[in-house]
Amino acid sequence: MDMNRKKQLMEDYKNRHPEMGIIAFKCGETGEIFLGISKDTKADYNSNRFKLLTQTHPNKRMKELWKKYGESNFEFSVVKILKYEDPQKDYTDKLEAMLEECLDSIENSSIIWK
Repeated sequence: MDMNRKKQLMEDYKNRHPEMGIIAFKCGETGEIFLGISKDTKADYNSNRFKLLTQTHPNKRMKELWKKYGESNFEFSVVKILKYEDPQKDYTDKLEAMLEECLDSIENSSIIWK
């Protein structure tokens, strides 16, 4: 690969603006909602889904429900989106505050990653 092209691709990746926010997996059978902070909602959805499919997810309750009811009984959504400018800045504190708000306001919710 051309070095200029490689540098450009690396710069583009560094400056991308992935969607950040609070993600949710909801079990349709029980109504339980699992919430988590995400610095890249699409990547975190894929990561959680893969871990659930392979039964390697760290959340035992979520894993049990997935195994019992299957993927078709789970709904994925982005509950809140964080608006931000600088992709290099760490927004963990803001995301954690958003998660706490969501846990307080959404009934039957718990944290994805324990």
